[in-house]
Amino acid sequence: MIPTPTGHGHDAPRDADGEPHDAARVPCRHGRNISLAPLELEDAELLRRWRSDPAAALEVGAWPSSLHMMSERVERYLADDDRDDFLVLLPDGTPVGHAALVEENLSDGTAEAYLLLDAAHRGRGVGASALDALVDLAFGDLPLHRVEALTHTGNRPALSVLGRSGFVREGVRRSACLHRGRRYDQAVLSLLRPEWEALARPRSWEHPPPS
Repeated sequence: MIPTPTGHGHDAPRDADGEPHDAARVPCRHGRNISLAPLELEDAELLRRWRSDPAAALEVGAWPSSLHMMSERVERYLADDDRDDFLVLLPDGTPVGHAALVEENLSDGTAEAYLLLDAAHRGRGVGASALDALVDLAFGDLPLHRVEALTHTGNRPALSVLGRSGFVREGVRRSACLHRGRRYDQAVLSLLRPEWEALARPRSWEHPPPS
């Protein structure tokens, strides 16, 4: 069963569809006009809704699922020591996305970045801010050397966000994605620790908490 927040007032944080969301969520990382809070089991409904967006299947390989299946998936995420999952929050606490470092290998110093935003909040700089905060965690708090990102070659918004965050396109996995009967090539991008160190931008821990 998914816990349902109760007792929300009119000024409580709400999700992108205007539904009340847990006001007790405490961010653990701050970025440029966003915060990251640890993913919780109660976030399964949000993730299910975001993954049901038609564009999500093509952009991040997501597809619609039942709330029961999504809850089980979130439970697996939370039990996996090789990943860190976060909810992306706006300054007023509104949850607008899911960001994660997955397949973390501390011995090799590698991980893969994952980002899914609510459709209503794409193209507003939220993705770039969340990605910057995510890689700052990878290189500033974890002993990682390489963060990889994958997306299909026609996903221009994602490629633009990755480029602004310093990711370098290094190759293509030919015909690696299937969407609605059509094959797509998959772009492979990466950001290495020396490249992150050379980025001329404030690190996430230098940003004050959003207000």
